[in-house]
Amino acid sequence: MQTLRSWQAKVFIATWLAYAAYYFSRKPFFVAKALLEETYGWDTATLGALGAVYLVTYTIGQFLAGGIGTARGPRALLVGGMFATAMANLALGWANTTGTFALFMGINGLAQATGWAGGVGTMAAWFKREQRGTIMGFWATNFQVGGVLATGAAAFMLDAYGLQYAFMAGSWVTLMAWGVVLLWQRDTPEAVGHSLHAEDSSTGEVGGGEPEEDERWTSRLIINIGLIGLFYFFVKFIRYALWSWAPYLLSTEYGLDIDDAGYLSVVFDAAGIAGVIVAGVLSDRLFNGRRTTVSVLFLIAMVASCALLASLGRSELLWFGISLGLIGFSLYGPDALMSGAGAMDVGSRRQAVAAAGIINGMGSCGAVVQEFVLGTVLKSTGSETVFLILLASAMFAVLCLLGLLLRNRMGLADV
Repeated sequence: MQTLRSWQAKVFIATWLAYAAYYFSRKPFFVAKALLEETYGWDTATLGALGAVYLVTYTIGQFLAGGIGTARGPRALLVGGMFATAMANLALGWANTTGTFALFMGINGLAQATGWAGGVGTMAAWFKREQRGTIMGFWATNFQVGGVLATGAAAFMLDAYGLQYAFMAGSWVTLMAWGVVLLWQRDTPEAVGHSLHAEDSSTGEVGGGEPEEDERWTSRLIINIGLIGLFYFFVKFIRYALWSWAPYLLSTEYGLDIDDAGYLSVVFDAAGIAGVIVAGVLSDRLFNGRRTTVSVLFLIAMVASCALLASLGRSELLWFGISLGLIGFSLYGPDALMSGAGAMDVGSRRQAVAAAGIINGMGSCGAVVQEFVLGTVLKSTGSETVFLILLASAMFAVLCLLGLLLRNRMGLADV
């Protein structure tokens, strides 16, 4: 019989690979926007609307995934969702009308929504609270690493082989990770004969009991989840704005080739890898699991980074790249902590799947709004207004977490 720690390692690897691989079936559209405009004549408003179709269904799917995952378990979410997103993304490569493209973007959005709730729900069951900041700091590098690799792969395939192969390659990567999930992911330690809270010195398993968990959905719990979700609305507004439009701006306003624009845009995700790890370790080592305190400090830095981007406007390419990196580093730490470890800590282990779905669903509303708003703004006023909107979003995110921090001090939250 394998030890608990061995199973924890396998579950960590499987779910990390799973969520990283989701991005290979998510990123091709966002990298290919300029080429889609050139190939099919779709303007920025149309591209924004297509992105919004994906994000609307992704948002709806987040709320559905929380309920399904609670009832059926995270494994069902991941196994079904990964296969569905791979097939939908594959179909996008051959969709050449706005109607068919919108259809498969919608299907892909619903399928992609299973990833975060399934992953966070799994990790909540396998790791104790005092481990989660550090563990999730490393685990949540999946969406930065996945974003970097998926963006780079899509940019390379677009340049070398064209639209269809960019989408096809992403789907194959997702399916390979799906196979690992089938082999190694399990919903709980109990499913393989272990208990997270039972000490077993002979096997070196994690010891120590925890208090009985309260699984009631109290008004206090709902308010705390709501504040984290509202914070995530503004953070995801910024994250998806830069994911969605940075390659486009680099291509159309700075004159980069489409593959070079894709490569340079990964500085945002790459810098975020370090930000997530640093924030996670700090929350456990220096702040005794207080995710909100660490996140507020990082968000203040993000406000300054967005202010730098807004003040530069359409400046030198080097400064644009530096601003992207600074925003990525300061954004991804709070992003991962509050939507991952924070979703676990705010309620019981069983409530973590639903909490993650609700928080990510509210965040995805911000991602939807940015597609509509920024696509229209770019068409009418230009990039300078976009940068000011990102700055305003960063400031609102800080205010949300300051409210949660106040509730922590009042004894109404423990995040």
